[in-house]
Amino acid sequence: MAVLTPAFFDTSILVAGLIEIGKASEFPQRIMTAIAGGQVHRALTAWHCCLELYSVATRLPEEFRLAPEDAVRLIEAEVLARFEVRQLPEDAREPFLKALQHDRIAGGRVYDAHIAEIARLADAKVVVTDNRRHFSSLARHDIRVLSAEEFARASRW
Repeated sequence: MAVLTPAFFDTSILVAGLIEIGKASEFPQRIMTAIAGGQVHRALTAWHCCLELYSVATRLPEEFRLAPEDAVRLIEAEVLARFEVRQLPEDAREPFLKALQHDRIAGGRVYDAHIAEIARLADAKVVVTDNRRHFSSLARHDIRVLSAEEFARASRW
């Protein structure tokens, strides 16, 4: 399978790719190394994912936790400098709310739906996440959803 671009990376990939958290970091770290080396063209993420990365990084168990200033430096150097960071455009906000209502999406599922909509509007061809089922709705838009391992193996770096 050819790697599709642009590729959109969810918070789960950013966290495990930038903070060593054991075996779960193996493939996300390969991806982040490839992005840093220019092997992944048009790496996308959402501003929401940056905020989630900060939130998670500053509340991890003590042995992994980053101080707020270290989390900001990490996001600036590894995400803001290397990714196209997107947000939901203003004219898409009300239609998105209506879609949440129509699809009866509630609670925490709203956040992944928000990230998925940003990826869709950014014309992502693939979303890379280790929470695949949270993004299954993207299939109706012909957007592939791959795990970090699937994306890394398909890329053959």
